[in-house]
Amino acid sequence: MMDALKNLNPQQHEAVTSSARQLLVLAGPGSGKTRVLTQRIAFLVNENKVSPHSILAVTFTNKAAREMRTRLERMLGKGVNALWLGTFHAICARILRSEADALPFDNNFVIMDADDQQSIIKRVLKDLNIDDKLYRPASIHNVISNAKNAMQGPDQVKSRTYREEISKRVYEQYEKILRSSNAVDFDDLLMWSVRLFEENPQIREKYGQRFEHVLVDEFQDTNQAQYELLKHLSSVHHCLFVVGDEDQSIYRWRGADYRNVLRFQSDYPKSEKILLERNYRSTQNVLDAAQAVINQNKSRTPKNLYSKRGEGPLISLYDAVDDHAEAAYVVDDIVDRIASGQEGGEFAIMYRTNAQSRLLEEAFLRANIPYRLVGAQRFYGRREVKDIISFLRLVHNTYDSVSLARVINVPPRGVGSKTLLDLDQIAQNNNLTSSDVLLSLGELGQKSPFWDTFSSRSASMLAHFGSLLMNWREFGQSNPLPDLFDRILADIGYKAYIDDGTEMGDGRWENVLELRRLAYEYEERGITEFLENIALVSDQDTVPEENDAPTLLTLHAAKGLEFSHVYIVGLDEGLLPHSRSLEDPEEMAEERRLFYVGITRAKNHLTLVRAGQRSNYGRFEYTMESRFIDDIPEELIKREGVRLGVQRLTPLSHPRWEPSSYERSTPKKETPKESRYQAGMRVTHSTWGSGLVVETRILGNDETVTVMFESVGLKRLAASVARLEIVG
Repeated sequence: MMDALKNLNPQQHEAVTSSARQLLVLAGPGSGKTRVLTQRIAFLVNENKVSPHSILAVTFTNKAAREMRTRLERMLGKGVNALWLGTFHAICARILRSEADALPFDNNFVIMDADDQQSIIKRVLKDLNIDDKLYRPASIHNVISNAKNAMQGPDQVKSRTYREEISKRVYEQYEKILRSSNAVDFDDLLMWSVRLFEENPQIREKYGQRFEHVLVDEFQDTNQAQYELLKHLSSVHHCLFVVGDEDQSIYRWRGADYRNVLRFQSDYPKSEKILLERNYRSTQNVLDAAQAVINQNKSRTPKNLYSKRGEGPLISLYDAVDDHAEAAYVVDDIVDRIASGQEGGEFAIMYRTNAQSRLLEEAFLRANIPYRLVGAQRFYGRREVKDIISFLRLVHNTYDSVSLARVINVPPRGVGSKTLLDLDQIAQNNNLTSSDVLLSLGELGQKSPFWDTFSSRSASMLAHFGSLLMNWREFGQSNPLPDLFDRILADIGYKAYIDDGTEMGDGRWENVLELRRLAYEYEERGITEFLENIALVSDQDTVPEENDAPTLLTLHAAKGLEFSHVYIVGLDEGLLPHSRSLEDPEEMAEERRLFYVGITRAKNHLTLVRAGQRSNYGRFEYTMESRFIDDIPEELIKREGVRLGVQRLTPLSHPRWEPSSYERSTPKKETPKESRYQAGMRVTHSTWGSGLVVETRILGNDETVTVMFESVGLKRLAASVARLEIVG
């Protein structure tokens, strides 16, 4: 054991061997926190003679738990079997099954997964005669989940609006069904464990006595219920060892609260705090860039990350002309580096939203370079993208039985598997295709020779779809592809079907919009070429399943990973930071933490990439450079490419824009003495609707206003012409 301690740096050694009863270890990225946790447990067992039976170690993922257990097996041997080590949910399930006599369910309770929960909510909505299109099950589930994470039962949920009252009523019935089913959901595992301890002092005492030492990983990601749970579990011996980093808290949208780090220090005023600042992963230039970004956030513990790996190369910042050039640059750069001897697995490309992967994937396929996609399906393999492509394929070729089977009940319209089998059989009996039968039903209705071969209900459902298909085919013959795309989306109500108000629903709709943008690029070439090119790109056989390949992933999915060379793309206002964060300081702080996490995944090289223009429904829109780039000192950056787009102004900056031909030909007006508009104002435009002013300046003889519109993104406007109305 003492030999192992010799390999620790002074701060790690202090954390592992500390005699403090409460210890907060703020571990910067790449500082060896897993090593500290496992060495701490081994030290307690081998040096302090603490029984493994008396130690509880809590993680957030099964992967982290497995990694810790593997390391501890080498240090403790069979002693590791007595240790309680697992995720929050696994630990809670174990406790609840042991103490079921004190709970409203027995120890054979089942745990409902997300699909089960949605089904129950749909059932409740139906029983209450509530329209599930107006009150989306996923949105209501979000409300219920947030309430449980805040330790609120149905009777504690506020109902200030009618929508909140609906959610509360559904929550009440949802809980009744869980109880009658002897079931819990994931959030219940936490909430009922906390309630168990609060309402049963003898049970809290039992577990408090057992666990002499409680150790927690990724403490910054705990929510309210998890924080309360830890306090109960350590309520007797008060030995709590937590490792985290508020700078890496990036899961606020699912209840994580980085402020628990501050609460810990308030609740345990005698606690010791140790900073792990030596980074074993990155070069100093990477760390300095990351430090400069995160230092802009408030409510954090200052840290000074350092590396003994040397300064390393400067941070590369590439200004691409547009989003196609952005993807091409990244892939071309990787191709060149692989040709010079680097391994493909050394590279990672990170982005804010899944929809951004599409152009990158296409660029890799054109270059015949295999790649791996982490945390999501390939763009053309995502459910919502395949749905729309299948609709278009069916309109283009009604013989396409695969596409028909996929979309005939999307969104659900009452066509079950039996009806589909009957449809196929009737078509075969008459030497027709299924689409022939559908089109007959759609055109002739009850006069169709096939109407009476189905039940009245099934015939009506099939006739409705057949009518849609017939109308789309006629529409597509005389209208461009983008119009057909929009017509299909509107006719089937696809946005309402997939965009349920959750982050996942929002991401799905963003993928549909990304496909729509691609359709605009084929406005002149038409549907045949569009579908053919997509078929070539999405052919799974063209993507070898190799481990040594560049990795594409979102910044959220990058947590805990590391790569020799990291590319972060989309460094534009509205993408990173995301447009949803522009009016919320807490959201903006989280976006900055997300960027910080991405930067610190890089071991040797970091390349930031942005696009001066991005394709938006068939036309290019200028973008504004991300404010996060301004945070990084210029001496750390090597800039390349062509700088386009809207410049974020600093006292020493100069406009990059030239007046448009319209501005040059407009009669000169008196220069405004001061700006009418200010950054942060809400405005409306007669065509583009609501937007947020992100920048203003006097240019020529007019005030120029840059606005992030909800409908069309970033626009730069002459105030005298745009006639923006200030609304807040």
